[in-house]
Amino acid sequence: MTSHADLFARHQRVLPRWMALYYQQPIALVDGDGRHVRDAEGNQYLDFFGGILTTMTGYKVPEVIEAIKRQADRMLHTSTLYLIENQINLAERIAELSGIPDAKVFFTNSGTEANDAALMIATQYRRSNQVLAIRGSYHGKSHSTVAITGQRNWSATSLYPFNVIFVHGGYKLRSPFGHLPDDEFIAACRADLENLLEVATAGDVACLIAEPIQGVGGFATPPDGFFGALKEVCDRNGILFISDEVQTGWGRTGENFWGYQAHGITPDFLTFAKGLGNGTALAGLVCRAELMDSLPANSISTFGGNPLSTAAGLANLDYLIENDLQTNAYKVGNRLKSNLHHLADQVDIIAEVRGKGLMIGVELVKPGGMEPNPAAAASVMEEARKEGLLIGKGGLHGNTLRIAPPLSITEAEADEGYEKLSRAIERVANS
Repeated sequence: MTSHADLFARHQRVLPRWMALYYQQPIALVDGDGRHVRDAEGNQYLDFFGGILTTMTGYKVPEVIEAIKRQADRMLHTSTLYLIENQINLAERIAELSGIPDAKVFFTNSGTEANDAALMIATQYRRSNQVLAIRGSYHGKSHSTVAITGQRNWSATSLYPFNVIFVHGGYKLRSPFGHLPDDEFIAACRADLENLLEVATAGDVACLIAEPIQGVGGFATPPDGFFGALKEVCDRNGILFISDEVQTGWGRTGENFWGYQAHGITPDFLTFAKGLGNGTALAGLVCRAELMDSLPANSISTFGGNPLSTAAGLANLDYLIENDLQTNAYKVGNRLKSNLHHLADQVDIIAEVRGKGLMIGVELVKPGGMEPNPAAAASVMEEARKEGLLIGKGGLHGNTLRIAPPLSITEAEADEGYEKLSRAIERVANS
């Protein structure tokens, strides 16, 4: 059996130091089944993070595994220089599900690439390099997506290909408008956007890109209708709207299949990734044919939408819909969030429990105030791991626990995970 200490030492020698790892003593996950995983030293965990919301339907889903095996027995790769039937079938399904009229789909390998492609199309179509992004956002690791990431900890350079203006988002807890009721908060943010367009742009902005619920930003959740108000401003000014559904898509929020649907809008672009492939590299973007076909040069996607990943995506999408995992996310997510709200009433280091469906954030602060407490978040993660529970963390200050198990999680597993997490939080709060 390979030890974690040995793997970590080898990792440090040959991989970048800026590649983040969880835990003081990092672990390697080597096997999984359902909602449970096992590490290289034989420890078992209930997984409440799913490889950053990627293992959407669970580990070893038979229908998905069999689809991958069938395709692997035939062919792994051809490239988009050839027709790929799986890709066409999946594009047809996604175009219909997207809610975007006259939709076309372009497949990539990751959410970063999907957002990068959406930005390239939007800026070319509008003939402008001016882009609006949301404070606290995260959209990827490429040069262009780092430019629109509104978190200093994830911004490695200021040498951007865009002129980016960051606007107020829906993170009420620390917003200067956060004390206002939801309708007044939305109105204040809309007015601020209108003012920014007057004073901080040249008047021909290409697009606004937004996560309906911020992922790395700590699952910051705006009031329903928030982005509808911002899109009204965008529409008046010809500004395209990109909905980054990399983490909110496929029913994870429970209430809706896409995060944008909570805001009464239809976006111009929709980007997706993570959960669709259930672990295979599968991502892409959807937009109207008029936009998708506007690029004046040729392009391909060498690996994007390859036969193997799209076979997995088709089977995974079928499993998701046939088992109504969106409804499960709604029911189990509400049960889990209700328990966490009850815990927050008893523990003074919890400032807020937020999110929708199985996308729940728990923001931690120092007792007696609102000062962010990233040390507590790191300690809770360590204590949860000792309990046999894996969770994530994020937020602008690294002080928010991120809870996002596979959408197939049962009520019993959710209750088990809550008990493990509550013990971990209580130990840290009382230490």
